Amino acid sequence: MLKVDGIEKSYKQGGLFSKQKQQVLKNVAFECQHGECLGIIGESGSGKSTLGRLILGIEKPDRGRILFEGKNVNDRRVRMGSISAVFQNYTSSINPFLTVEEAIMEPLKAHKKMEADMQSKVDTLLHQVGLDSSYRLKYPHELSGGEAQRVCIARAISTEPRCIVFDEAISSLDVSVQIQVLRLLKELKQFYQMSYVFITHDIQAAAYICDRVIIFRDGQIEELVPIEQLKHVQSDYARRLLTYLITFQGEDQG
Repeated sequence: MLKVDGIEKSYKQGGLFSKQKQQVLKNVAFECQHGECLGIIGESGSGKSTLGRLILGIEKPDRGRILFEGKNVNDRRVRMGSISAVFQNYTSSINPFLTVEEAIMEPLKAHKKMEADMQSKVDTLLHQVGLDSSYRLKYPHELSGGEAQRVCIARAISTEPRCIVFDEAISSLDVSVQIQVLRLLKELKQFYQMSYVFITHDIQAAAYICDRVIIFRDGQIEELVPIEQLKHVQSDYARRLLTYLITFQGEDQG
């Protein structure tokens, strides 16, 4: 379904006239199958969020290509209504001047997928993410963090996409809310038969929701393993990273 083929990406360094560049992604290649949740785990600055932006077409690669169902995602028509995203910062993801109903309807309007009974559509989406219809007329500042992220998820699934990119989508939530949202994401993936690209530094979340995991290191794939083999990664770096993340998260939750 989603094919990342030899992707490279660099950013300019220094002043306006500098010719120096920092390479962020180096020959990245993998595939995400229909209905699969593919996790991407790496340290901060490893390039995983840059990869997410390329998949979403927010930026373009310097080399290589990203195909969705055989077509290049650089073509906006390929992405529209088919690839959605949920980001870490839910407060900036929703326009503060829009009601929940208006925020959820935004992608439907953009993709010209308006339905005759939009109120019923919004109510259904809210119900699917665990919110009742009373939330339709609320504004973002009236929502808790977990509620706001649920609205972002409702908006992401509104066009019934075939793939959603989650970029640290649960990391800003309380631990108890994270568990609820992860359960919700599992249910929605099964209901809509979607694929997920799940970018995270949370190894426990990845173990819960992902089918396979990519260990990212300095813009390259260090290792790709099925989730049931995550404890048996081969490279020294992958073992050290997983040990560090598990220890850090244990201390953070303690």
